[in-house]
Amino acid sequence: MNKFLMSMLISVLLFSTPALAQVRELISPTGTGSGQPNLAVAPDGRVYLSWIERLGEGRFSLRFSTLEKEKWSAPQVVAEGSNWFVNWADFPSMVVLPDGSLAAHWLAKSGAGTFEYDVTISRSFDGGKTWGKPFVPHRDGVKAEHGFVSLFAAKDGNLAAVWLDGREMKADANDAHGHGHGDMTLRSVKIKRDGTLTDEAVLDTRVCECCQTSAAMTADGPVVVYRDRSEQEIRDISIVRLRNGQWSQPVSVFKDGWQINGCPVNGPSIAASGRRVAVAWFTGVNDKPRVKLAFSSDAGASFGEPITVDDGNPAGRVEALMLADGSALVCWLEKLPTGGEVRMRRIKPDGKFDAAITVSATGAARSNGFPQMARAGNTLVFAWTGAKVMTAAMTLSER
Repeated sequence: MNKFLMSMLISVLLFSTPALAQVRELISPTGTGSGQPNLAVAPDGRVYLSWIERLGEGRFSLRFSTLEKEKWSAPQVVAEGSNWFVNWADFPSMVVLPDGSLAAHWLAKSGAGTFEYDVTISRSFDGGKTWGKPFVPHRDGVKAEHGFVSLFAAKDGNLAAVWLDGREMKADANDAHGHGHGDMTLRSVKIKRDGTLTDEAVLDTRVCECCQTSAAMTADGPVVVYRDRSEQEIRDISIVRLRNGQWSQPVSVFKDGWQINGCPVNGPSIAASGRRVAVAWFTGVNDKPRVKLAFSSDAGASFGEPITVDDGNPAGRVEALMLADGSALVCWLEKLPTGGEVRMRRIKPDGKFDAAITVSATGAARSNGFPQMARAGNTLVFAWTGAKVMTAAMTLSER
């Protein structure tokens, strides 16, 4: 689970309206032994790229760079360590809060077991020049799996975190995946500027063990999507919403009815603009892999019928974004006989969609990770893991 891909690909798309015009390459700031990319956008539109870099002798470094005039800045270090849990699917992230402060998370081992690790967060209040003492946002003290984190700005501007929490799971020697038996839970906390933990909550008491979570802010408040898990091993996508200080009960985005006895390691992605919400996800129901998207016009309280987004043979690993006209962009990994491609498609509010755009050829193995996509004004930024480091810019012109 600690395998690294030796380099990373970053693509950048520049557009004025959603129509592809041209492509140009940009240089990635990452070095040899890099992987696990993540993208974040500041309130001022600045794009942040973070990644893990292997230092050798079991040491790792979490680094970040910002996009400035189509060039990445010199990398800066968030943290370095030798006791980290580095995983192809459970990757670090960064977030920029409304006051301009930064927060980043990574995973650190808490015990000798394969899945004994904690969420670790550090904050910077000077633009990333210095970072505060790392802290753990969960206070259970149990040597168990804690990961698949979504960091976001709460409605009051404080830092908030959602993660999968394995404190209720017990070790089981017969479990081939090493997670043990018992239920994985979904939990959240708000973190004040002085580090105080508040508003701790259990959002769901039984969820899929190792699929990514995703959070977004609507006009009504934050929403979180994740892969749920029923007693009958139905693992569809659910949503919870924070209203008046209380989290709602989980509700299915759509009832695919995918029954699977193990985690597919393929979480959903949510994007929001006002009360308009889009959720993208992967399902393998009836042994037919599909990437789907559903829209909501009431801040995630209800969703329309899903739209199939993929081109027939997806590996999933989705990312969703909203555009100003109410349409959504979905990025996913499509499998090919020769490997795979990072693809993107625009889906309009009426359910019609454009032809898919191939961002880049890549592999479809676990080591190729999860493509990332972020939007800042008229700029789309893509990051993914591939066989070599390269970047590209695409300009979109008016239709």
